Amino acid sequence: MSNKRTAFAVGAHPYHTAGVYYIQDPSAMAAGVLLDPQPGEWVLDLAAAPGGKATHLAARMENQGVLIANEVNRRRTSVLAMNLERLGVTHAMVFNETPERLAARWGGLFDAVLVDAPCSGEGTFCRDSAAVRDWSLATVQGNAHRQRGIMEQAAALVRPGGRLLYGTCTFAPEEDEGVIAAFLASRADFELAPLPALPGLSGGRPEWIGAPETLRGVGRFWPHTGPGHGHFYALLRRRGEPDDDLPERWTGAAIPGRVLQLYRRTLREVLAVEAPEAGLYLDGNDDIYVTPMDPKLWAGLHVLRPGWWIASQRHGKINPNHALAAALRPAEVQEVCDLAVDDPLVEQFFRGSFWEDAGPAGFVLVTVDGFPLGWAKRGEGRLRSRYPVHLRR
Repeated sequence: MSNKRTAFAVGAHPYHTAGVYYIQDPSAMAAGVLLDPQPGEWVLDLAAAPGGKATHLAARMENQGVLIANEVNRRRTSVLAMNLERLGVTHAMVFNETPERLAARWGGLFDAVLVDAPCSGEGTFCRDSAAVRDWSLATVQGNAHRQRGIMEQAAALVRPGGRLLYGTCTFAPEEDEGVIAAFLASRADFELAPLPALPGLSGGRPEWIGAPETLRGVGRFWPHTGPGHGHFYALLRRRGEPDDDLPERWTGAAIPGRVLQLYRRTLREVLAVEAPEAGLYLDGNDDIYVTPMDPKLWAGLHVLRPGWWIASQRHGKINPNHALAAALRPAEVQEVCDLAVDDPLVEQFFRGSFWEDAGPAGFVLVTVDGFPLGWAKRGEGRLRSRYPVHLRR
């Protein structure tokens, strides 16, 4: 590999832009391993921004089933949606809702729920001066109270036989063993599930807070003994068997016939495979998604992305969306422009520029060493980048 190929900062490398990898603390990555979502399951990440854990869950689900990525802070939902898009996730929906509203609407719906709880962040002190400045005993107690409320709502979302993973990036036992002890004392329908053996994962410390000895079955990553900056995890299982009438992934359609015909005709010219049709949904902005969940189940909730954003209808034309490009392989597209990672045209593409290209007119998937970067459109001897304006650099 040439020096040019290694000259990029990790987060600015074209491979990162292409969704080849996500940068994340190793102990934070344990969440996906511990919850262990399976292809085809219904999974909810209750506090998903910025998307590191959600994208890891999606990868382990192999884009099969239903993944709900929820974030209560509206300002953080955009980066969550962008990361899911960048990693080529096709079975996720992004919501901006409170746990209370979701629990009231989706009781017992999910096979697995992740609660990456807001906390005092003691595991981030080495890199986050604001967390150090904001820390106090009152903050710890306030977080613990909030976490108990979130867990009560999260429990309602788990189906009988399902899993609930609670995690924090703090060491405070009030926010860790204390929250789980209080939860188990109030919810006899849940039990602590054993954790798999992972490098650096040690047991709980119930003696720090006078909690039952069973709390040794939770897990702690310490910064001085394991990978990463530290994390706490507790895996819980809801007793019982699931109902027989759990919903399946939605395969209907909610799109007018004339738009569907235009969609088919346009994507037939762009793709080398059949365009997705199961779950097609046209929203109020004339954007076309593949949604994995029946719209009746989420009508009235605050949804930022109702699924995989395939295309948009504008002025009687269908334009394929960047999220479609991010999830495609070169063999699935009619026209591909593959660039080497050190080709100067890569940066021109990121700037939204153009270059000379005499190929056939139409949409072209631009890739870097075979990994998708986005769309360009060829015409009049030029290939012009269609890289989204908000991502350009």
